Order: sequence, then structure tokens, then C-alpha cells
Amino acid sequence: MYDCIIVGAGPAGSTAAYHLSKAGHQVLLLDAAKLPRYKPCGGGVSPQVAQWFDFDFAPAISVKVRKVRYTFNMADPIEAELPAEKALWMVRRDEFDYFIVQQAQKQGATLWDGTKAQSIENHGDFWQVNTTQGPAQGRFLIAADGARGLMAKWLGFSQRRYKLAAALEAEPRLEVPSEPVVHFDLGLMQQGYLWNFPKADGYSIGGGVFRSGAQRKQDLRTPVGDYAAAFGVNASTVQHFGHPIFIWDGFQELHTHRAVLAGEAACVVDPFTAEGIRPSIFSGLKAADAIAQALKEDSELPASKGHQALADYSQIMNTEWGEEMRWARRIARLVYSAPALAYRAGVKRPSSTLTMVKVFCGEVSYGEVAHRAIQRLSKGLLS
Repeated sequence: MYDCIIVGAGPAGSTAAYHLSKAGHQVLLLDAAKLPRYKPCGGGVSPQVAQWFDFDFAPAISVKVRKVRYTFNMADPIEAELPAEKALWMVRRDEFDYFIVQQAQKQGATLWDGTKAQSIENHGDFWQVNTTQGPAQGRFLIAADGARGLMAKWLGFSQRRYKLAAALEAEPRLEVPSEPVVHFDLGLMQQGYLWNFPKADGYSIGGGVFRSGAQRKQDLRTPVGDYAAAFGVNASTVQHFGHPIFIWDGFQELHTHRAVLAGEAACVVDPFTAEGIRPSIFSGLKAADAIAQALKEDSELPASKGHQALADYSQIMNTEWGEEMRWARRIARLVYSAPALAYRAGVKRPSSTLTMVKVFCGEVSYGEVAHRAIQRLSKGLLS
């Protein structure tokens, strides 16, 4: 009998496994893939996540980037430089995710990788997860199996609130300049943006449509191919990876009987930037706190049925993260509805990049940015 079974070894699941194991709890971490596994992802990570762990992430960081370059429809370029302490982390997800898993294992977590969850059974005071490696039982359950996972459905979360977005990426292995640069283009992709994120041995070039429904109205391959060509990459010779994104779309319960959702299964992705790694790690951290407290509630009140700690988890995610995402969604509506104006009045402002990096690092709230941006953009629209 494990204290907690975690399904999904991405950033959310591995984070929860690390913190629960470090607190002395018996944890089983399951993943359908054999680790390390490839995961299509731009791989931009906020240095803020270092605050939530007590180990050094240096072995899992491919490169740190201080230069950011923007274009609008591949023209009108502008560059910005970041302070050294706010350099963006660029990671490869197979290395980054597995690194956190390994830290969890060092704390005592048990890993069953290459093991698919086939069904779950509620036995009152514990859950049984039936897997390709046999059944496993845990007093609590964390579903962190991503946007395509089945755990949320099996747990009865049939009405999750999210907007379905889409992304298409290619990862050519090319020589990277000695001073790597993050590239963004606003305008070429409708209702989204294009990116080029450098790694130590190549790039992640891709594009995303982050307004629900807009992805059905345009072909992602053409703008991604055009953008790749600007960097000397023939997109037709590189394998493409398309994937859905569950964008946050409002307050919702993320807990049920002895179980919580975390990561993209909890629909935590930023509706403006489509950032998913930091919010997933944050949800894994808070899920671990909630499960640890619920285990304490069990020991103090064996007949406890509601587990206040799990309800508190939903509330924390809806306030500490959801309130931020409410403002992010408002900014997204403005920027993606009027990209030319947003580029001219927002992106090209000398202070804009540093402000967004501060948001990315958790030092400035979207609410603060939104109040200023909405006033500025509204004046521009009226004029």
C-alpha cells in the first residue's frame, strides 16, 4: 500500500513525487513511456522553478539565453537583452523531466516506467490502479498524465474547463551560435505566435494557435515552414510533432475523493504565452502539499471523508494560479485580436521584455501588466 500513486512522470508528477518522497511518504510514480522519453516542447523554463527545489538544475539545462529577438510578419525586428540572473532556461524535455524523476528516486520514490495505467478502482479508503505491470494500491492518487491522459475521465472530471489550443514543432539538429538567441514572431501565425528556441545542439522551431477554434481555420505547417526557412531550415526534411494544449479557462474543482489533478491534466497552461512547464511544476508542488496534509488528516481523523486539504488544493490553484490566468486571458484576447497594434504599442516598448520576464519569473503579476497594457492598447484602438 503506497501513500500516493502518481500517474504521469512529467514536470507535475515528478515534482509531486520528489516532494512527497522527501517528506517521508511512500510514492509510486507511473509512466506509460520508458524513461527518458522524447516530448515535443519548446522547452523554455522560468528560473523561478529553482526556488521550489533544493537541488541544482544545472545538469538538466541545455543553454541559458539572455537575448530575445522579435519580428512582426518576419520583419521590423527588435532585440532585447536580459540580466544574467533572469536568463531563460532552454531544456530538452526528455532530459529535464527525467532529471526530476531521478531526484525523486533518490528520495525513495518507486518508478514504474514503461507501465500503462489501464483502469482505476475506488475501494473507499484507497485507490487501486490496474497497470500493465499488475495492480498497485495507494491511499491517494495524483493524475498528472497530461492533456491526452485518461485519468481525469476515469476520476469523473467530465466537465473540465479548458480551451483547446494546438502547436506544431520541429527540432532540427544544427549548429547553434555561441551566443544563443530566443526568437519570436507575432503576426505570421493568426491568434498565436511562432518561436525558435535554441538548445545546445539545435533548435525547437514551432508555432501555436492559442485562441480556441482558431486552429481549425488555418494550416500550421505553412507558417512554421516559412519561419523555419528564415533560419536556413527546410521544414519538409524535418519531422514535425503536433500536439493539443489544454489552456486554462476558468475556476474549477481539481479534487475528488482521495485524488487530485495536476499539470496539464488540470488545464493549467498559460492562455497568453502557452507556458506549461512552470505551472505544471507549481501544481505538482501544491498537490504534494495537499496529499501530505490529507495523509496527516487520515492519521488524526481516520473517518475523514472530505479531506479539507484536497479542497484547499483546488482553492489554491484557482486563486494563486487561476487569478493570474484570468488576466493572462484578457491580455491574450487583446494581443491576438490586434497583433500589429500589440507589436507597435507593446512589444517594441523598451521595458516590455523585462516586464514579461518578471512575469515569467513570478516577480510581477499579469494583473499589474494588464492594467497598463489594456489602457495603452485601448487608446491605440480608439485612435
